[in-house]
Amino acid sequence: MYNKIILAGNLTRDIEVRYTQSGAAIGNTAIATTRKFKSQTGEQKEEVLFVDITFFGRTAEIANQYLRKGSKILVDGRLKLDQWTAQDGSKRSKHSVTVESMTMLGSKGDNEGGGYNAAPSGDTYAQPAPQENYGVPSQNAPKAVPQQQEQASNIPEIDINEDEIPF
Repeated sequence: MYNKIILAGNLTRDIEVRYTQSGAAIGNTAIATTRKFKSQTGEQKEEVLFVDITFFGRTAEIANQYLRKGSKILVDGRLKLDQWTAQDGSKRSKHSVTVESMTMLGSKGDNEGGGYNAAPSGDTYAQPAPQENYGVPSQNAPKAVPQQQEQASNIPEIDINEDEIPF
C-alpha cells in the first residue's frame, strides 16, 4: 500500500514546538489550501481546506525558526487518522499529515517582512527516513553521505554527441 500526500498552502498559525524526553522536537501547526472552481450556475467559487500537520526532528526546528502564520509552504508526507474520546464521552476523529519533507515557498522578502531571518526561498528539508526494502533484498543500499555531496552525486553526467539530439 502507498500513503503519500502533497499539499501547498499557507500556515494558519505559528508552529508550536515541544520536545520529547529524549530531546526530539515535535512541531504542530495547520495548513490552509484552496481550490477555485466554477459552480453549475457558472459562479466562481472557492473551497478552503484546513489540515493539521506535524513536523519531527530537525525539520520541526527549522520550520519553527523560519516559518510563521501565513508563510507559504509545500509539504509531503503521510496521511494519518487521529482518534480520541472527548470529555463528553463521544468518539472523535480527524485526519492529519505527518510531514516527511517541506519546501518553503514565496520570496525571501515575504518572510523578512515579519522581522524574522528567513531562509532562501525554495529550500527543502526532509525528515531522514529509515531504510526500508519492503522484503526485497538490496545489494546497492545507499551509504550515508553528507547532504551536499549526495546532491552533487545525484546529478547525472551526460555524455552525448550533439548530432544525437533530435531537435
